[in-house]
Amino acid sequence: MRERVKRGKKYQAAANKVQRGKIYTLEEAVALVKDTSPSKFDATVEFVANLGVDPRHADQQVRGTVSLPHGTGKTVRVLVFADGEQVQEALQAGADFAGLEDLVEKITQDGWTGFDVAIATPSVMRVVGKLGKVLGPRGLMPNPKTGTVTPNVAQAVKDFKAGRIEYRVDRAGVIHTPVGKISFEKEKLLDNIRVVADALNRARPSASKGTYMKSTYLSSTMGPGIRVDPADLRAA
Repeated sequence: MRERVKRGKKYQAAANKVQRGKIYTLEEAVALVKDTSPSKFDATVEFVANLGVDPRHADQQVRGTVSLPHGTGKTVRVLVFADGEQVQEALQAGADFAGLEDLVEKITQDGWTGFDVAIATPSVMRVVGKLGKVLGPRGLMPNPKTGTVTPNVAQAVKDFKAGRIEYRVDRAGVIHTPVGKISFEKEKLLDNIRVVADALNRARPSASKGTYMKSTYLSSTMGPGIRVDPADLRAA
């Protein structure tokens, strides 16, 4: 028999504020997620969408990037695979790491993944491609579909530093994305969530049939999940 996970008093107190079985409007959910964060630190607010797609089929993949108008509130560590003058361009644009052979060696030999986003120029993908087994499972492999394989690395670095995030459906058809911090004003969180929802709606595969955005939730780090009415998001 599976043991029930024991929760702390702070979590229980927060969870008691969420009505079991209730589906909240987006505005209600944002207010509640701010009120139910049990963390002493500035917790991340996460948006979760259960989509009506079957990721096993290539024509039902949902993946892309979106720029949050108010950023994520998180310092994003950006790595750029490039050579020649573009290494310096990337560093001047704000990249935390830039190079090629030295970074590839550090990742393959040491298993290092101390970054949040990896960007590459098209010309070096022949070298970066060997990192697929290490970076792929972690969602860090540069990909043209997400704008992380580009000749304009300086602009890509600036975009990701400013709040551009990548979303990708997992094997269960679920997408998890950060949409800000608990300290954000309510309107800023609403703006960010609506932008993400709009991007997901526009990314709906033509092969997806029936209800697309089946269920959606908001939660904070270590906080309870709050179910959001998908109708509020379909109109985003």
